[in-house]
Amino acid sequence: MGDRSRSDRGPGEHFVGGSRDGLPEPIVAQGLPRSVRIVEVGPRDGLQNERTLIPTPVKLEFIERLGAAGLQTIEATSFVNPRWVPQLADAAEVFPGIVQRPGVRYPVLVPNPRGLDGALAAGVADIAVFASATETFAERNLSSTLNGQFDMFQAVLDRASDEGLTVRGYLSMCFGDPWEGRVPVEQVVRTGRRLLELGCYELSLGDTIGVGTAGQVTALLEAFGAAGVPTSRLAVHFHDTYGQALANTLAALRCGVRTVDASAGGLGGCPFARSATGNLATEDLVWMLTGLGIEHGVDLSSLVATSVWMAGELGRLSPSAVVRALSDTGPPGDTAPPGDTAPPEDTAPPEDTAPPEDTAAGEEDR
Repeated sequence: MGDRSRSDRGPGEHFVGGSRDGLPEPIVAQGLPRSVRIVEVGPRDGLQNERTLIPTPVKLEFIERLGAAGLQTIEATSFVNPRWVPQLADAAEVFPGIVQRPGVRYPVLVPNPRGLDGALAAGVADIAVFASATETFAERNLSSTLNGQFDMFQAVLDRASDEGLTVRGYLSMCFGDPWEGRVPVEQVVRTGRRLLELGCYELSLGDTIGVGTAGQVTALLEAFGAAGVPTSRLAVHFHDTYGQALANTLAALRCGVRTVDASAGGLGGCPFARSATGNLATEDLVWMLTGLGIEHGVDLSSLVATSVWMAGELGRLSPSAVVRALSDTGPPGDTAPPGDTAPPEDTAPPEDTAPPEDTAAGEEDR
């Protein structure tokens, strides 16, 4: 990357990250993919838990800035009932307002057939559906059951196929559930395979409450492989509740996964699982990938500037360590205040229970 070594530096020079361009020195490690596709979920999963309503023009600028930073897949919004996720009530205005860049995909989350109606009316080409790996979360988030949820998905995927849409699948609670605790690996694999068999081109495995560890990630991915699901069909989506998101991502890369979900600035949370805190920060992911010599196509400085701008719009500091280090917005130990996001709790209150299927909240991203 054109970096100079320590011996090449002039007197008094200090290089952030050990290089003149402020990036880590790339050292290619064996056994890792040469490139990684980042699915940026900030505009949807990152903002959905914000209680203060963000103006539509701000969301559109956020999406534009993310595209300008080089991100090729940007999940734009969700066509969910606004009673359950008010922050995304403007989906029908946001999606048509995007100035779409050539080669960039702008998928949206669709919770049910009614949501698909809205997405099609807006001209969407790529959608995502989300399922639960546990009985309790299926009930609370989808007003369904572990097995019954697939009837709804079947209707969505059948119509999406007829309309020529691509469909991605999200699977929530893959590593732990706040009500049920440990989730059996075989249950996750069985549920995930059903989503793929219904027609999802890719399955994103979500650590919704951030309790997973690298060992669990490896065991789950190996179990999918043993069940005949190649890593080319899998992606990962980690929350950083216990600071394990990067370690878990590295474990997934070592297993052959090449698609990673992340949220600019570490924004995020699930309004229906209160112990879910922020997502893996895209900047932190890009820093690690750069240091490993893995191609990702993202301009880190542009992305950091975007997250600093959004933090200003939200009125608080970004929780991303890389954003804070490169933007000089505060010492690493100076944590961002909770602001207007929902506080982490172990259980969701009764009012967070999802409504009937045709108005399902379904706004957890995994």
